[in-house]
Amino acid sequence: MSNRTEDEKYMRRCLQLAKQGRQNAKPNPMVGAVIVAPQAQTTRIIGEGYHVRCGEGHAEVNAFASVRQEDEPLLTEATIYVSLEPCSHYGKTPPCADLIIKKGVRRVVVGCIDEFAEVQGRGIRKLREAGIEVEVGVLEEECRELNRRFFTFHREHRPYIILKWAQTANGLIDDHGKPLAISTDFTRMLNHKLRAEEDAILVGRVTNEREHPQLTVRDWWGSNPKRLVVDRNHPLNLNSLHAHGVQSLIVEGGAKTLKKFIDDGLWDEIRVETNHQLTVADGTRAPLIPGNAIVSRREQYGSNVIITYRRA
Repeated sequence: MSNRTEDEKYMRRCLQLAKQGRQNAKPNPMVGAVIVAPQAQTTRIIGEGYHVRCGEGHAEVNAFASVRQEDEPLLTEATIYVSLEPCSHYGKTPPCADLIIKKGVRRVVVGCIDEFAEVQGRGIRKLREAGIEVEVGVLEEECRELNRRFFTFHREHRPYIILKWAQTANGLIDDHGKPLAISTDFTRMLNHKLRAEEDAILVGRVTNEREHPQLTVRDWWGSNPKRLVVDRNHPLNLNSLHAHGVQSLIVEGGAKTLKKFIDDGLWDEIRVETNHQLTVADGTRAPLIPGNAIVSRREQYGSNVIITYRRA
């Protein structure tokens, strides 16, 4: 097995571990770490961990803590894989770069650089200055994708914005202006799963008054997103959301609200669920998908298809 193939194998394990922190790591990024040591003609994992909860140990700390005492002498020849650049600053916990240096590992493999202002390459520089071999960019796209909300929040100073609606086969989102059940029980559960993973959810005044949506997590486990209703007298304030640490926002409509976000270019992801067995004679037409959107994912559940778009 080539070195690059082996690096990718262990980085995939980092990503698997990192995803376990999806609910509780926020507002910190999801990070996984794996420590690998040579043994005879092969290698084996001697420690692994992930960032479980904000304010507690980072992935690297938990990975080192999991190393058995009899394996600690192996650290001087070990490689630690981390999906995100080790931190180099004092926050709620000490710098992970310092811990890696202290443990004396031979090599560090990093998935992607941390765009957070307090890091931004400083962790990698500190490791290299300590004489540690550092490889950067292994499965970089996948590692960046995992924390796209975190990166957007710090780069754009606004939440990661997901526009979302359900439509009939003929492209309508209601029946003559009245609410219409388009999702199935299963796709509704997926919608609630999404809500549990995001920080806030928004609708316009008309949708709120007409449908009285609960916008809660009822068919999934997790916390309800922060509920927002906007109108002309209460416009969306992205600076305020950023100041309050809201890293992700679902916009569920209605049509005018969704169109406003699209026209203003305020979107990162669009999710459209279409029920291909349902048509109505008249109703509110769904927004048009913007020209700079490309399909990133297509999921089919019976007659319902969910297509996710990203910017080209």
